[in-house]
Amino acid sequence: MSEMKYSWNAMCEVMRLVPPQQGNFREVFTNFTYAGYTIPKGWKVYWTVNTTNKSSKSFRNPRKFDPSRYEGREASAPYTYAPFGGRPRLCPRKEYAHLVVLTLIHNVVKKHKWEVLFPKEKVFGDMVPMPEKGVLICLHPH
Repeated sequence: MSEMKYSWNAMCEVMRLVPPQQGNFREVFTNFTYAGYTIPKGWKVYWTVNTTNKSSKSFRNPRKFDPSRYEGREASAPYTYAPFGGRPRLCPRKEYAHLVVLTLIHNVVKKHKWEVLFPKEKVFGDMVPMPEKGVLICLHPH
């Protein structure tokens, strides 16, 4: 698994462009002002992942698919890339997900050709984009 750096970089880029979670609600602990608006303590605010993941302030060429951006990853500002959440709410299964994703990628890419059965499938969503039929694929052994 440790030798599959490019595969993981590609997966990180996929998660940046199409995050597994679109955002989350958080409770405000102290009053603060943002963009001229005062947000009072106790309010719930919604943080959207895409606002950060596709911001040119956080990523060079943010709309470009570029797995090489994770090679020798320079330190990014806290919470600019957080597909598994961030401290103190880091997903406890992050490493397990890492292992499962790399195993799946390895087996699908190395052993199969695959085709999407409904390539122009309608995508709908309420917080998380979902293809209407669930991205059905057909695997063909090499």
